[in-house]
Formats: sequence, structure tokens, C-alpha cells
Amino acid sequence: MASVKLSGITKRYEDVTAVDDMNLEIEDGEFVTFVGPSGCGKSTTMETIAGLTLPTEGSIEIGGRDVTDLPPKDRGISMVFQNIALFPHMDVYDNISFGLRLRKYDQEEVERRVEEAADIVQLEGMMERMPSEMSGGQRQRVAIARAIVRNPGAFLMDEPLANLDAELRVHMRTQLQRLHRELDTTIIYVTHDQAQAMTMSDRIAVINSGVLQQVAPPLECYNEPANRFVAGFIGSPSMNFIEGEAVADGFESTYTDIEFDPDAQGVSPGQNVTVGVRPEDVHLERNAGEAGAPTKAFDAVVDVIEPVGKEVNAYLLFDRDVEASAEGRGEGQLLINLEPDTTISESDDVQVVLDRDNVHLFDRASGDAISHSL
Repeated sequence: MASVKLSGITKRYEDVTAVDDMNLEIEDGEFVTFVGPSGCGKSTTMETIAGLTLPTEGSIEIGGRDVTDLPPKDRGISMVFQNIALFPHMDVYDNISFGLRLRKYDQEEVERRVEEAADIVQLEGMMERMPSEMSGGQRQRVAIARAIVRNPGAFLMDEPLANLDAELRVHMRTQLQRLHRELDTTIIYVTHDQAQAMTMSDRIAVINSGVLQQVAPPLECYNEPANRFVAGFIGSPSMNFIEGEAVADGFESTYTDIEFDPDAQGVSPGQNVTVGVRPEDVHLERNAGEAGAPTKAFDAVVDVIEPVGKEVNAYLLFDRDVEASAEGRGEGQLLINLEPDTTISESDDVQVVLDRDNVHLFDRASGDAISHSL
């Protein structure tokens, strides 16, 4: 088990900066997930920790030891990749034990470690199987066991569940949480799937364009996003945004206004701001009692309804003259979550309220969060 510390890590490829001045401390035994859109720099950051690529600037410490210039084999880490990469001509036992045998461990120690690792990932009775005889989840467990036997200070996992089907991903997600609990070791995990990040992590590190946006427990990133990017990226469906400006008695936009005390929120009249509200914090006016502190009601028209099992997503237009964007989330549009038995139809005129307790305010110029409640 080991801590990991990144100090001023920057990685440039000619005129492209993949990681920009990243500073991050990961504690012993912590499960931290790097999450962000494709191309944001999360895998490059992982590769610099692993030693697969050297940073242009900055330093890396693992277990208090500077490993910036050390090769991967000397860093005390193990990696599990999206591409499982088992040896197809070796059975499970040989795949798991390969690294130990390569390092000349005695046979008794090899067998002990392989048995322990197989027990942890539930591979008992499969030691003589070939990879071609196993399911995707079983092969992934073999890859994880192969990493476990090295007793690393930290596990680095780069999209290890991406190639599995949806049901198997949920199963393996649970397995990884059990693995972390049993081994009590440091895990650094990379994914673009926020469901994995939210459910497994002690903290998530949200990255965009190579810049670390926020590092915090999952619910803190959800409830108190540091900026508009985090607010829009974390959460499914994503947060609604309404552009406008602060006025003497609150917020005003083309389609709606919200009353609050600007001084109490730290904004000045005339300041360009963005209101953010999650779909579950938008309510039909007839259900305003579900909101802790409802705003005044404003008019909308139902554009599209999407039943999704336990809830219904309804895309609203503030005005019938609003031209709906392809994704249904453009200016003048709003997404609301409803109960599945809600009686509502497309083209209905409705009135909605926002829950002031969960309305977020962002500075439009910088994108930084100003307030998480009005």
C-alpha cells in the first residue's frame, strides 16, 4: 500500500498539452478515479504515474519515493488495461504466475500467491482453463489476479471494464469494490463512465483539457461542483443551465427570473451569471410541495417525453417559438424528471418551479461556482 503524489505534472506533445500542471495527492489505501471526456488527459496522467511516459515537467512520488525517472518495473505498481491481453497459449495458472516466474520466485511462494489471488477474484477450479474457454468477465478477473500477485503498492486500472457488456460491467464494478475492501490498497482508476466513478470511488478527480477541475468525494462533486464543467459533466441526465445576469432583486434571463439577495450570494447587479439546476430539482407547479423552497412558477411547453423505467424525462421549451436543439438542451430548453405515472403529454402547456435549495449559480466569464443554494 502506498500514497501517490503528483507535483506540477505537465505532459506536452509538440504543440499539444495533454496534462497541464497537475497537483494531486492520493492517500494510502484510497480509491481515486480519474474521470472526464475522451481526450481530456486522464489516461496520459495514468501513464506518467505508471512510467509508460515521462512527464515534460514535474515529479511523481509513490510511497514517499521519487519515481519520476524510474522504469515501470521499479515503481511498485501493477496495471490492468482495457485490453485484457492474456497469453492465449497459457492456462489461467500460467497467466497469473507469469510475472512471478519471470522474477525467479521460488515455486512455493508462486503457488501461495496465485492461490490467494485466485481466491480473492473467485477463480477457484479454473486454473487449467485456457482464455478462449472463459467469458469476458472471467478473463478480466484473471488479469486482475495477475496484478494482485505482485503485491503492488498501488493498482492502476485504465478502463478495465470498457469492453464488457452492461450487465457484466455492473457485476465487475461490485467485484472491484470488494477487491479494494479486501486488499486495502491504493487504486487509481481511469474511466469516462461516471456511474463507475460515482459508485466505486473515495474521491473522483474530474479532468478537462488536461486541467484538474475538482478532486472531491463523488457526492460533493455532484452537490457542490467547483465550476460549470463539473456541474455539466457529473450527473445523468446532466444539469440544466440558464444564461442571464444578476439584477437588483436576483436573476433575470430571457425566459425567467429568480428572486434572491445578490449581496448574500456574492454577486453584483449587471454581472453575467449562469443558473444551474438538475432535472430532479425542477417540478411541475402542481407538485411544488416536493421542492424544499420553490421559486415562483413560470410557463413552459412540453416538447418531448422519454419514459425511462422508474422515471420520465420531459424536455420543455420556455416558449413555443423556441427552436429546439438536436440534443434538447439548448437555450430556452429545460429537462425535468417526473414520476412514471405523471399525466403529461407532448405540446401541453405547463407551469414549473425550481427548488431554490438546489439552484446553483456560476460566474459566466470564468465558469466558477458562486453558490449552490439560493
